[in-house]
Parts: sequence; C-alpha cells; structure tokens
Amino acid sequence: MKEQEKKIISIIDKLRPFLINDGGNIEFVKYENNIVYIKMMGACANCHMLDLTLKDGIEAAIQEEVPEVIEVVNISSIA
Repeated sequence: MKEQEKKIISIIDKLRPFLINDGGNIEFVKYENNIVYIKMMGACANCHMLDLTLKDGIEAAIQEEVPEVIEVVNISSIA
C-alpha cells in the first residue's frame, strides 16, 4: 500500500464517526490516477447534502493532507 493511500484511509477513518452519527458511513474503494474513489452508505447515500459533504468536507480534508489528490468520487452515484 502506498503512503498516500495510508494517509487517505486514515483521514477517512477520522471522518467516519461524524457520518455514522448522522446514520451514514463511508468506505474507501481505491486511489488511482490521483483520484480517491469512495462509497457513501446508509443515510449519506441518499442525502441531499451529499455533494456538499463530499466536496467541502471529505475532499477538502483529504486534499489538505494529500495535495496531489485532484478529486474524490462517490462510486455509488455512478450509474
């Protein structure tokens, strides 16, 4: 496992309790071509605030620690 991947998983693990608190969860899927793929679950999967949480919360937190990350993509929203 690459160092960036370990950092990303660590950040997601720190954010997870906040999402669980709201009835949701987050799962790390993969890190490829500077893009982090995650899966939002539970209440988070259908939340109208998902885009805001994803971009302003999760993506911002990851990019702060791992600046080479260009995007965080929720795979459960990809058809």
